[in-house]
Amino acid sequence: MIRVTIWNENIHEKSNAETQVIYPEGIHVAIQQGIEHHDFVIRTATMDEPEQGLSDEVLQSTDVLIWWGHKGHRLVEDGIVDKVHQRVLDGMGLIVLHSAHFSKIFKKTDGHHMQPEVERSQ
Repeated sequence: MIRVTIWNENIHEKSNAETQVIYPEGIHVAIQQGIEHHDFVIRTATMDEPEQGLSDEVLQSTDVLIWWGHKGHRLVEDGIVDKVHQRVLDGMGLIVLHSAHFSKIFKKTDGHHMQPEVERSQ
């Protein structure tokens, strides 16, 4: 069994009426429904939960973390990012979706946060 946690910042569902209609249970639940498989044990977590949904217990019992983010990247606590990053270094898989390429965890895991901004000459 692969233990999957789907994390969602859960902002659009609360602030956008269209999103609420399309994803009445949240984007995280739609992702869960889309990947359900007999080999997966799936849980969801959102930023508005205690410890932003990513407690030590949740992270320790996660083999693959799916991260959905768009508007709330700056709201993710640095301590949470550090814990997720350490789990990735310890072998947990990380899949980032949508505009999560701007998320703190993606930037930290790909080393972007350590690289100076490079201006393009084009």
